[in-house]
Amino acid sequence: MNNLKKHFPMIRDRENIIKEIMDNPKLSSIYIEWSEEQQKQFLDFCTGEHGLKICYDPYFKEIFNVEYDKSRLDDLLSCIIGEKVEIIQVLPNEGARVASESNLLITDILVRLENGSLVNVEIQKIGYSFPGERASCYSADLLLREYKRIRDRRNKHFKYSDIMPVYTIVIFEKSPKELRNAHGHYIHKSKTIFDTGIKVNLLQKFIFISLDNFKDILQNKIKINEIYLPDNELSSYKLLNNRLEEWLMFLSVDEPELIELLILHRPYFKNLYADIYEMCLNTERLMYMYSKVLAEYDQNTIVYMMDEMKAEIDSQKAEIDSQKAEIDSQKAEIERLTRLLNEK
Repeated sequence: MNNLKKHFPMIRDRENIIKEIMDNPKLSSIYIEWSEEQQKQFLDFCTGEHGLKICYDPYFKEIFNVEYDKSRLDDLLSCIIGEKVEIIQVLPNEGARVASESNLLITDILVRLENGSLVNVEIQKIGYSFPGERASCYSADLLLREYKRIRDRRNKHFKYSDIMPVYTIVIFEKSPKELRNAHGHYIHKSKTIFDTGIKVNLLQKFIFISLDNFKDILQNKIKINEIYLPDNELSSYKLLNNRLEEWLMFLSVDEPELIELLILHRPYFKNLYADIYEMCLNTERLMYMYSKVLAEYDQNTIVYMMDEMKAEIDSQKAEIDSQKAEIDSQKAEIERLTRLLNEK
């Protein structure tokens, strides 16, 4: 039984979708280019047999489109930052990033809040080896952008205190080891402390979120084969602790059983999933979005493999240098002993 179709009657049958694709030469040519696994994945989320990857750029920006419904992204950012915020503007991200690095992002959104703060939200499929260094560079770019804007606007009346904090929020689908090893923790907020105890207002704020760690915690609470509870028992079934966990469950799960559990616990998210399945009714548009996701995934994989190979080469070079140093040391010792032997 398709559990999601009883909640979303607009979900179509697989046969109808395939017929629509094959009756359209343009769509059928795209469909045939996909692998069998990719075809199955596309049909699975169109028919509700598997959930959509919410975090991927075209889907995320569709669901959190501020022109359609600004309250969604407002609520998500409020939960992440820990205080109520309101977006007043979505900005183009014109930072000085290397093009190949931007390809590693699932999505990248820059917004200005009502209080003037800039918030850069990134979602990465594969965690970088050193997220701290990269995040610092991106944050510095944001801060410099704000400094120039405020300075040019205030001119002679400029004060550094006029600059509001900039937030760099990085959501990892697959966390780097630094975060992955923090078992039982899924959100990490930076806090600078001076060893003398002085308090200084620093403007760069960092928040890292590990969706894989969160999902591990979630899976420990529930077992997919045991979550079919009558509606009247749901109120006593403790699953999520706060609003942030609800949003992270929405972003991280794609199993139909877990999606059903979320909308039964929190009906608010049913409207968001309804938008997704309304989007699935436009097969042509969804196919183009899916093709874009596949292309981005291929780029991510290539760059990730290059990073991994470079790291391995650097590691091997370091090992060779270490062995060479040991050989040189042993050679010097042999020469010393030879001189001593000759003297004797």
